[in-house]
Amino acid sequence: MRPPADAPALARWRADTPGCERRAHLNNAGASMVPRPVRQAVDAHLDLEDELGGYEAVDAQAEALLEAGDAVARLLGADRRNLALTQNSTTGFAQALDVFDFASGDVILTSRADYASNQIMYLSLASRLGVEIVRAPDLAEGGVDPDAVRELVRRRRPTLVAMTWIPTNSGLVQAVPAIGEICRTEEVPYLVDACQAVGQLPIDAQAIGCDYLAGTARKFLRGPRGIGFLYVSDRAIAAGAYPLLVDMHGATWTEPDRFELTPDARRFESWEISSALALGLGAAARYALDVGIETARDRARALAAYARVRLAEVPGVRVLDRGRELCAIVTIEPGQRPGAEIKLALRARGINTSAPDRTDAVIDMDEKGVRSALRISPHYYNTAGEIDMAVAVLEELLRSSC
Repeated sequence: MRPPADAPALARWRADTPGCERRAHLNNAGASMVPRPVRQAVDAHLDLEDELGGYEAVDAQAEALLEAGDAVARLLGADRRNLALTQNSTTGFAQALDVFDFASGDVILTSRADYASNQIMYLSLASRLGVEIVRAPDLAEGGVDPDAVRELVRRRRPTLVAMTWIPTNSGLVQAVPAIGEICRTEEVPYLVDACQAVGQLPIDAQAIGCDYLAGTARKFLRGPRGIGFLYVSDRAIAAGAYPLLVDMHGATWTEPDRFELTPDARRFESWEISSALALGLGAAARYALDVGIETARDRARALAAYARVRLAEVPGVRVLDRGRELCAIVTIEPGQRPGAEIKLALRARGINTSAPDRTDAVIDMDEKGVRSALRISPHYYNTAGEIDMAVAVLEELLRSSC
């Protein structure tokens, strides 16, 4: 059954997304098409830089830049003092890791489905400093087991618990709030990668109980590429947490051998960041709040559920998503064809998808017995007709390869 749509709202969202007229963009887990207000915010600031100069444009837009940060903070149920703008989500995540003086024998507790870049950072810390990586086991139906996390926290006393809310390679939604409750009870620092969650899930960072939460503009939030953010809790700020390599924006050099930290989360920012992209991020946050995060979640999930049903009917296709809660990311094994090959063939027909391979999720992919996959990620501005078209073309491509 096709998911219902609010026709006037859908028409408005699609009118704000001109690319919808030319292609079916089902790669929102990679980078969404930005709505007009986001493009206009970025363009307007670049025009101002062209007219006034880069430094002068920032001064002229000081109030607008503050408001952009406020909008992102509202999206997270936080205040501007808790928000640092970063070049991307991975940078923000790394800045949070940089707070900890890891030493040999320290434990990072994570999941078996953490994002590849995060896993690589943990492995680097293990190689260089002797940090131990402990991956909590999964439930039988998929997704990290909160009871196992609780037992490991009590038995191993990790220096940090770090979780990816929605892994990039499947529709799984991890039990991030439940793990936050464990971390608060046991007084263990908690870092969340919300890169795929922001824009498709309601987020209240304080209620989650995390100390740090990293996100990006370009995915389900529908902002520009090249900008992200890091939420830092009041508790972490009050404790004096800051990244090892803090710069002149995050601190002030006051004496030859002394510096003072910026009093809020901006101590995690770099002095050099794109003001145009920051304004685009703010516009994306306002647009998301106007659409309604619950509306975006419900419609995107309904489209993804519809896609799973349709795709399961295609001969040779295996739907790979597992877990108690699934989101707007659908991952399949497209017969015996490499995912990247199918992705390019679909793109040539005006359908955007993406193609994760084994190196994006070594543990998960190996357990599922696949080397590559095809990822379809609809959002609220997509239609069931676009899903139908993608399924029909995919079936044709797989049939022609037999």
